[in-house]
Amino acid sequence: MFNITGGRRALLGAAGAAALLLSLAACGEEEPADSAGSGPSVSASADASLSDKVPAAIKADGKIVVGTDSTYAPAEYLDTDGKTVIGFDVELFRAVAQKLGLQAEFVSAPFGDIITGVNTGKYEVGVSSFTVNDERKAQANMVSYFQVGTQWVTKAGNPAGVALDNACGKKIAVQKDTVQVEDVQKRSQACTAAGKPAITVEQFPGQDAATAAVVSGKDDAMLADYPVGVYAVTQSNGALELLDKQYEAAPYGYVVAKDQAAFAEAVRDATKALIADGSYKTVLDKWKVGDGAITDPAINP
Repeated sequence: MFNITGGRRALLGAAGAAALLLSLAACGEEEPADSAGSGPSVSASADASLSDKVPAAIKADGKIVVGTDSTYAPAEYLDTDGKTVIGFDVELFRAVAQKLGLQAEFVSAPFGDIITGVNTGKYEVGVSSFTVNDERKAQANMVSYFQVGTQWVTKAGNPAGVALDNACGKKIAVQKDTVQVEDVQKRSQACTAAGKPAITVEQFPGQDAATAAVVSGKDDAMLADYPVGVYAVTQSNGALELLDKQYEAAPYGYVVAKDQAAFAEAVRDATKALIADGSYKTVLDKWKVGDGAITDPAINP
């Protein structure tokens, strides 16, 4: 996830991913020994020069309250305890917060509510695989830190014969409030304009449910952000496969309130510091998403 209104992007969580995990269990899925995210968490040292850039009102309590939709593995999802938010997005931003001399406190929230929550002060940052686009930049400051495209996924063997350039008449699953919704709706409009059957677009509150719909055969395919699609296929023990390649790569951005330009600069500079000291690469490689690395974080790129 790219998104139009709220952002993105998503996939497996624990509470959020329970439905999918049950579906995968029926396929005989087991967690591979070298699964993404295995190994110790990265810890970053505080940098006083960066901490000094954080507005006093934000650092007064020693933490950054982060809004996240915890249904989007491997970016952000719930651990097996059903309440701890984990993922590469989570681990990377924890390191950003540590560079600023703070701790990150992740709060699960509906994806479409996060930007509003940041701008009203409910959260101090939004970290939830938000694709940077013009609509979001008009609503908030977006600090780029990663880059991905959209990926389609089908059942193994693509039994429904789904094609990216002709999914007319197929049932396609997406998470609501993501850029993938607009993507598949435009494809459906092209179908009807050509006199072909429309695509049945099924929107789900969480990516976990969208993925489960494909695993069960309820829907013919899904589209999501590339890391999410790859993770779903990896976890499915052969039940799912990637369809073609990712496309339309765009940056992910941390969401910072529109009136918090100084804080956005601090977050950007902390991300740059993690890139410079190698912590950034360590996190992405640990989660097997190194292909999405960027070299120059920016505000509203």
